[in-house]
Amino acid sequence: MKRKKSYVSSALLLGTSLLLAASPLVPSSKAYAHGGEVEYVPLRTTLEEFGAVVTWDEATRTIVMSKDKLAVKVQPQAKEAFVNGKPVSLEAPVTMKGDTAYVSHHFINDVFQSGLDPTVQVADSAHPLDPLTAGEITDVVKVVKASDKYKESLRFTEISLAPQPKEQVWDWVFGGKSSFERKAHVVVLDGKKVFEGTVDLASKTLESWEEIQGAHGMVILDDFATVQSAIEASQEYREALEKRGISDVKKVVATPLTVGYFNEADGLKQDLRLLKVVSYLDVGDGNYWAHPIEDLVAVVDLEQKKVIKVEDAGVIPVPLKPTPYDGRNKTAAEVKPLDITEPKGTNYSLAGHSIHWQNWDFHLHLDSRVGPVLSTMTYNDGGTKRKVMYEGSLGGMIVPYGDPDIGWYFKAYLDSGDYGMGVLTSSLQRGTDVPDNATLLDATISDNDGNPVTIPNAIAVFEQYAGPEYKHNEMGRGNESRERRELVVRWISTVGNYDYIFDWVLLQNGTVKIDVGASGIEAVKAVKTSTMHDATAEADTRYGTLIDHNIVGTTHQHIYNFRLDMDVDGEQNSLTEVNPKVEANTEGGPRKSVMVTEQKTVKTEQEAIQKFDPSTIRLLSNPNKENKVGNPVSYQIIPFAGGTHPIAKGALFSQDEWLYNRVNFMDKQIWVTRYNPDERFPEGKYPNRAQSDTGLKQYTADNESIENTDNVVWITTGATHVARAEEWPMMPTEWVHAMLKPWNFFNETPTLNLPEEE
Repeated sequence: MKRKKSYVSSALLLGTSLLLAASPLVPSSKAYAHGGEVEYVPLRTTLEEFGAVVTWDEATRTIVMSKDKLAVKVQPQAKEAFVNGKPVSLEAPVTMKGDTAYVSHHFINDVFQSGLDPTVQVADSAHPLDPLTAGEITDVVKVVKASDKYKESLRFTEISLAPQPKEQVWDWVFGGKSSFERKAHVVVLDGKKVFEGTVDLASKTLESWEEIQGAHGMVILDDFATVQSAIEASQEYREALEKRGISDVKKVVATPLTVGYFNEADGLKQDLRLLKVVSYLDVGDGNYWAHPIEDLVAVVDLEQKKVIKVEDAGVIPVPLKPTPYDGRNKTAAEVKPLDITEPKGTNYSLAGHSIHWQNWDFHLHLDSRVGPVLSTMTYNDGGTKRKVMYEGSLGGMIVPYGDPDIGWYFKAYLDSGDYGMGVLTSSLQRGTDVPDNATLLDATISDNDGNPVTIPNAIAVFEQYAGPEYKHNEMGRGNESRERRELVVRWISTVGNYDYIFDWVLLQNGTVKIDVGASGIEAVKAVKTSTMHDATAEADTRYGTLIDHNIVGTTHQHIYNFRLDMDVDGEQNSLTEVNPKVEANTEGGPRKSVMVTEQKTVKTEQEAIQKFDPSTIRLLSNPNKENKVGNPVSYQIIPFAGGTHPIAKGALFSQDEWLYNRVNFMDKQIWVTRYNPDERFPEGKYPNRAQSDTGLKQYTADNESIENTDNVVWITTGATHVARAEEWPMMPTEWVHAMLKPWNFFNETPTLNLPEEE
């Protein structure tokens, strides 16, 4: 980790090499302490091999060591260390020999084992929504391979727990004794054919097997290698590269992109399993994204494993200026450490896949398509456990571009539906991706061969300070304020050039925030224009912004949809709108007008489909439950809660656009559907090359009643990304936010019991 290495470098530059000198490993020596023989080892090399970061605090003459969530401080010759502020006795004091500090060989156990906290525990019993274990995944594949349906050509794209009966799961959460059958849902590819199956894990039998007609299936990791091999083997593609002065095809990096659907107006047959390839040149600067090979597209047939078409619109010089994004050509900033410690342990606990924090309880697992799924979420209100949400997750997302050129017109990435964002999970790095106090959780999914694969550090859980929960300073009585804490569940998925950070944030007051950050590297276009004063500038920047010499960041959108199976104090809910408005004052007095609110209940699925107007309050209410003054308990639905890029108020396409008719969720921010366990993805289950919308448009076609029934809320949020120079070559994280906020759910401020500062 660069950040932590820089601390050690800083210490050396400050002349503190006495304790942190980079000396060779010195053989251990023996001495006597506490009446017995002690074996000594070099502090720095021993601790760094253990994985700790060692620094020197010149001001206090203290050695500081940190690992995971523990911070250890000790002074030379001291007989005790401080672990997260707590004194711990040492077997022997820190001893100096020349320029090297030595500690007892029991030092690591003495100080780091003393700080073990009970955050992670073994669950008393399995939760009915626990994901498949590695052993269960192995069993599923054995069942499939033993059946007459199996072929060597099959590639697994999904092996997951089949949905459990919702009513029974809630019953189990509230202490019922429901029993559950664990079954696995399986999706496989056989060439261009897609099959779904169900495996009973108890009997180890294949219960069902069905071909899904018309589906193209997900892009799998195998396909990444296929397209690279295909362009390297294509003579026609080599000749196109040579026209651009590129003689070594091995330096060309292929990106596998879905081709979309244009009713064969793009010259591509609908029944073929295809990917388009846009390529970049590796010039050795570590950032091939900065060197696009423009106006050149290869079409690869994945069954034939070869290029079947090369589209060449003419030569645009490849931008060759070295543009590293890792700071290798910059002087590192001097930054002092920021230590985050929890000296008395964490305020949350994990038992298996279940998490408890403050008044919140929920289940957490990683899905190979949509990432984290938070389930059976409840809030303990004064001793009463109340339902809030049965299941919440990313439903789907899309990144559409607006440039009509041959290398861009088809770009509209359905990242989770086409590629599987859970499969592309980025392992989290403590201290940069997440704070030092985070608990990191592994996740197990299957690969394309059906083997269980563990993703290390897939999800993080941590608590953070979030400002004052409330404050009032009454004249003559002093200050009354409380600290706000938040529990964050963080996950990052890297899809090609972009990295997406998803935070599910719980507040003590019952609020749930969903924050999405986009980082990584923009997909850029090579152009002839060097500066905006060039004659070519106007044409070259019609669909984007010139952000570097000969580089345009094309205008696009990042649109996210979240599937929120809300159960507000129970399953019988309704969508309610509250509209503040102005009316004439008819009550007398000098006022000419008054502020009032009018309220209505949205009765059907299609009536619920709407763009978000922040002046209207939208509530998912339980008309059967009231707070103490008789208002129905509710949660407010807020798709936009502030962001940094312009809000994506809808799809930036005409209504006759092919994409608009395939993916409706991106144009409206609020959808509410009657609960159906099979309706899980706003873009439909198989969106790759889909001809029509098999997601929310299809789900709402029957226009079912959503009044006082079990409903699912789908909220769409996102940003329109107009590029700027400050985002190149690396994009500082840009956030969008959504929120679920209790609205008359409680009888009073739910955080009046927060403690005063110690």
